[in-house]
Amino acid sequence: MVRGAAVPLSTGHHHGPQARSRAALTSSAAIASIAMATFLLLLKLWAAAQTGSVAMLGSLADTGLDLIASMVTLYGVRMAAQPADRQHRFGHGKAEALAALFQVVIIVLSACGILYRAVERLVEKQTTAHAEYGIGVSVAAMVATLGLLAYQRHVIARTGSVAIHADHVHYQSDVLLNGAVIAALALDQYAGIPWADPVFGVGIAVALFIGAWRAASNAIDQLMDKEWPEEKRQRFIEAVGRHPGLAGMHDLRTRSSGTQDFVQFHVWVPPQMTIEEAHRITEDVEAALEAEFPDTEVLIHLDPEGNTDREGVLPSALAEEPMA
Repeated sequence: MVRGAAVPLSTGHHHGPQARSRAALTSSAAIASIAMATFLLLLKLWAAAQTGSVAMLGSLADTGLDLIASMVTLYGVRMAAQPADRQHRFGHGKAEALAALFQVVIIVLSACGILYRAVERLVEKQTTAHAEYGIGVSVAAMVATLGLLAYQRHVIARTGSVAIHADHVHYQSDVLLNGAVIAALALDQYAGIPWADPVFGVGIAVALFIGAWRAASNAIDQLMDKEWPEEKRQRFIEAVGRHPGLAGMHDLRTRSSGTQDFVQFHVWVPPQMTIEEAHRITEDVEAALEAEFPDTEVLIHLDPEGNTDREGVLPSALAEEPMA
């Protein structure tokens, strides 16, 4: 007879080849961000001094903060790749979410500084100079940023890293920012519209605030242990349901921590089944889940068919899951 029993299935390991590959990819993406931010910081420092443009100054400030944020991202993804220890039994994956939130703070501070300078510029009615320098630097920055974004998309697709995603959101706004600098300088000096530069500066600040909100939402979802997306969750249910011997499942709970996923659920087995038989079935389930959901740790609780453990379970989590 099988009584309720928790059966931990280690599907995926913190130090498996795939986990090491993900750690290497996220680290390389962060290092690429640091290298590009350093290059652009020096370039924009010179352009800001030559043009006096508030839009270029905002772009310079944003790049300087990019550099700091990318350094924190590198630390975060490397910390997240560390294996579980006695003090962190679920691993260090949430270090990525914390790094992403730090980036959000940096983005917001940058946006506030740009907004303040733009309003000041509108009031004082200052003009820009040497627009060709600022435009040339901004074009170079856009080309370099587009290359980095392409690489980041590749890394995010392979790893699902929330820290690299936050970095990606930030650099997406940089493309818009550099485009706005080009438009502001051209309208200011070549079209004779002196208010164009500070107005574009305001637009850049607003774009940064929006990017910060998006990045914060993703990080907070991880820190609050939000459930997997419905499509992924349903795919997991179907994968479990393909196994004979399981009469049903319920109380499925999912969450993510960095690039590591965690799942726990209850399954029903016939009451007359022996522990040995139940163990064999769970091994089959483990093998299938390991193939379809790499880097996922699963905790299965066995129940006699028809039994539901309701003690200590939130009402919203009690619904039985359909089995395919």
